[in-house]
Amino acid sequence: MEDHPLHSRVAVITGASRGLGKQMAEALAQAGATVVLVARNRELLEKAKFGIEGRGGKAYAFVADLSKEDEVGRFAEGVRAQAGAPDILINNAGMNLRKLLHEFTLEEWHRVIETNLDTAFLCARAFVPGMIEKKFGRIINMTSTMAHVALQCRSAYCATKFGLLGMTKALALELAPHGITVNGISPGPFATEMNTVLTQDPVRNAEFTAKIPLGRWGKMEEIGPLAVFLCSDAAGFITGTDIVIDGGWSAQ
Repeated sequence: MEDHPLHSRVAVITGASRGLGKQMAEALAQAGATVVLVARNRELLEKAKFGIEGRGGKAYAFVADLSKEDEVGRFAEGVRAQAGAPDILINNAGMNLRKLLHEFTLEEWHRVIETNLDTAFLCARAFVPGMIEKKFGRIINMTSTMAHVALQCRSAYCATKFGLLGMTKALALELAPHGITVNGISPGPFATEMNTVLTQDPVRNAEFTAKIPLGRWGKMEEIGPLAVFLCSDAAGFITGTDIVIDGGWSAQ
């Protein structure tokens, strides 16, 4: 690909204050995109924004709870006013609660669904019309290997990720006539904050990495190039699919 394949593109990345969201935002900015970072933690969000700008990128930061319809509406208006109509949307905001199904409260169950699934719906609904008008768009939904296989104590998380994968496929068919692609990225075992409970436990960490064919956790910087490619013109014939990046874990 060219050095700046996303030049002149505006990209919204949700859950961009840390982890894989932050990594993808940095990669897209390096590829020439103007990036719009949104999350709930203002301090971490501003730090991510300043980091991108310090490397010569252009970034905007918005604090919002994207599970709330009214906040998404205000956020979308702010993005269009400050950065312009987005060409790219990466639905990355997510959470996980590890517990047995019968131990979930309904409030906890709803919180996982709202964070992992409702936010993707609300953001896509807000920004798709602008993409249709442009006759161009790239949407990436951060699914998970848990959209393909399961582990115990992941019932709520799996339910949302299987649902997000289904939405990805259906939305790809809806938007294909408008030149908009919709794909999923399914990260496997990456050493993110969400997996700290495993990475900081020597015994559980060793047991888990022993099950990964490549024998290690994914490196945070390995997610960015894939996101850049899927957002570029070079990936214009890829839609309605999901790319698993997990060191071979789900191939077993």
